[in-house]
Amino acid sequence: MGLLTQVSGTLINVVAVLLGTALGLSFGSRLPERTQRSLLQTLSLVTLFIALDMASSLNKVGGGHIPGVILTLLSLALGVVVGEALGIEEGLTRLGDQLKRRFKGGGLFTEGFVAASLLFCIGPMTVIGGIQNGLTGNSSTYVLKSTLDGIAALALAGAYGVGVGFSALSVLIIQGGISLLAGVFAAKLLGGADPGILKTNPYVLLLTGAGGMMIVGISWNLMLAGLGMDDKRVRVGSMLPALFIAPLALWLATRLG
Repeated sequence: MGLLTQVSGTLINVVAVLLGTALGLSFGSRLPERTQRSLLQTLSLVTLFIALDMASSLNKVGGGHIPGVILTLLSLALGVVVGEALGIEEGLTRLGDQLKRRFKGGGLFTEGFVAASLLFCIGPMTVIGGIQNGLTGNSSTYVLKSTLDGIAALALAGAYGVGVGFSALSVLIIQGGISLLAGVFAAKLLGGADPGILKTNPYVLLLTGAGGMMIVGISWNLMLAGLGMDDKRVRVGSMLPALFIAPLALWLATRLG
């Protein structure tokens, strides 16, 4: 299977984000500020629905006698401690600021880049779609994700500006990386099994739930942006280590019974 086939879904997703951003810059910026804020609030509500649906997967998983929601709570708490110690949120902001200076972006460039990167790259579709695309060349999951991301980029670009488009770099690196790694380690990952079985794998269910809780935070931030209260946002970037801690927590809880 060729390299382009393995990353075909990622390339489609990148194009969708760029196209959505272009449309948002062309039409969204012409809308009255009140309408732009209302669109952000609408996107926040839809994002919240998706996040809660993801978080419901925690009801289907547990480690020994520990429910999935408790494992997620512990993972998020420890993840925040690690994330704050590493300064992940500040690192994302610095990266956004560097891109802003490099490409002479204005306004809310950094805020748009960070918000869009987190929204587009956290969630089960990112992981499952990458593995599916890398193993079999099937990009259907990423095509669906591309549709959602393109619509979200349109709404975000109208409020935040061109910084949203630069989140396509995050999509390219993260999703493309997952797809390529899946192709390299295909035999070890699934031993030839259908990637669809990942949807019921307890580790994926826990990651989905943890990602859903983090996207609740993104939804909250979008609502605050729509209300003009960005200074009270959730530091979602600092929670990112939880995505690595959660599988370890489940493995340990399962071993301890």
